[in-house]
Formats: sequence, structure tokens, C-alpha cells
Amino acid sequence: MRYQFYTADVFTDRPFGGNQLAVFPQAEGLTSQQMQQIAQEFNLSETVFVLPPQTPTGTRHLKIFTPNTELPFAGHPTVGTAYVLGTIGEINLERDVTPIIFEEGVGAVPVKIFATDGKPTHTELTAAKLPEFSSQTPSLADLAAMLSLESKDLRAGEYAPQGVSCGMAFLFIPLINRAALQKARLDRQLWENLLADAWANNIYIFCDEPELAGSNLRTRMFAPALGIAEDPATGAAATALAGYLGTRDGMEEGTLRWIVEQGFEINRPSLLRVEADKKQGKIREIRVGGASVMMSEGWMEIT
Repeated sequence: MRYQFYTADVFTDRPFGGNQLAVFPQAEGLTSQQMQQIAQEFNLSETVFVLPPQTPTGTRHLKIFTPNTELPFAGHPTVGTAYVLGTIGEINLERDVTPIIFEEGVGAVPVKIFATDGKPTHTELTAAKLPEFSSQTPSLADLAAMLSLESKDLRAGEYAPQGVSCGMAFLFIPLINRAALQKARLDRQLWENLLADAWANNIYIFCDEPELAGSNLRTRMFAPALGIAEDPATGAAATALAGYLGTRDGMEEGTLRWIVEQGFEINRPSLLRVEADKKQGKIREIRVGGASVMMSEGWMEIT
């Protein structure tokens, strides 16, 4: 049977930037094993298979695969799929902002499609889960060695490394500057020894020394367990990053905002817009969004 697919670049407003995504808008009939094989064939960070909703409130049901495994939630597939479905007319855009619900492994994920003259301009997800935290991390010296850095390149104290999850867990490792971030190289064997079996084994390094005017942070993400050497743009990590930073910010009431640069070191520049609402000193909602660009469409014969 033939299945149509589309590809898009996500978290960018120009072709050949952002994070690549393949979307199968009508994936009924495919087994999970076939979906995994297709994701391996594309060999992108993620491939999405769109199915009819399973609940009365759902717009679509998404199954998300890396080349290695199925994910319960991922950011760039969520916002990118919304953009693709809105662009090809699978979701009717009747207003400037169209709210939808994607059913994913973490539950219902609210998404907004922003449009001008009936065409999507950008999309934004709301995290289905509020942040969960773990402070069980290797020593600074071990983490520095794993990143081919020195201990002095890592921040400590209030900004010590920490595991955070809003549906997917990441180990956040703040670095002192962009030079350290650009110099980092993941030692796969040390990662195997230190973190392969850890709750948060996806590595997210960042610093507050961005390149572009208007940006707040520069980041990189390594996920060997998912088959991703380095990810150009990681929306799920951005939701958890808002948890990491938001709990350290003294704001009691209001909205925190960050523009995050990612993917620059691998020639896939990406920009993610991140927001966290706080009430009575606690994070109540996290949103991540950005632009996308349609890149290609085609057909795959699956027997």
C-alpha cells in the first residue's frame, strides 16, 4: 500500500535550517514495527505517524519514532506536525489561531496553529506535564570528562546539573560560556558508563551567551539512547528547560520568556520560543513554539 509523506524543517523560518521532520498524515494500517522501520529509513531525529483520535476531545493521535525507539512525547514533531497538517488542509484553519489537541504517549497535548490569510505561520505546544526533577547526577568532574571539557567549564552552586522532565527526561548541564559549549564533544564510552541507565540520560548543555541579538540562550542536545548524535532543535527539552530555569527565577507572578538558539554547531540553526507562567512562585504552564517550513512530499510503498 502507498502512504503519502511530507517533510518539514521545524523551528526555523527558512529552508535547510531547524530540525527535519517526516510526517505521514494518514498512517492507518501501519504496524508499530513498520513505523519503526520507516523511521530508520528516514534516519531523521523523529518521524510522525498520524492516526484518527481515540478520544472525543482529540484532534489526531500521534505516534512518534526516532531511528531507535518510539517516544511518549517530543516537541519538534508536535509543533511540526501541526504545521504540516494545517498547511496541507488536513486541519481546517478557520481563524487566526486554531486550537487543537494531539493525543500522545504522555496524554493530551494542546497545540495552537497561528495563521495569516489561512496559511500557518507558526505553531505552539503546551506541555502536557509540569516539570519533574531529579538531582541524582554524576560529579562535575565526571560530567566534564564526558563532554571532553574541564570542571571549570561547568557551572555549579544554584546552577548545578539537574535532571528535569516534562514528559521526557533530560540532564541539564549549564556551561560558563559559548566557547565551552562549542568545544564540547560527547565521549560515548563515558556516557555509557555514567548515564546510559539513568533516569535522565539525554544530555542538554546550555549557556547564557547566545550569538544572535534577541536570543537568551545557546544550547546543544545529545541523545545516544535515542539514536540521535546531536539534535538540531529539541522542543521537549525546551519545555523541561523552562522548568529548570523557572524554578530558579524569583518571579512570583507572571510569564517568563526565553528565545533559545540550538543547532548552530551542526549547521541547522534553530530558534525556539519558550514561555513559563508562574503563580504564587510555582510554574503552572509551559509553552514552546516556533516557525516551520515545508520542504518535500512523496510516497512510500509499504508491503
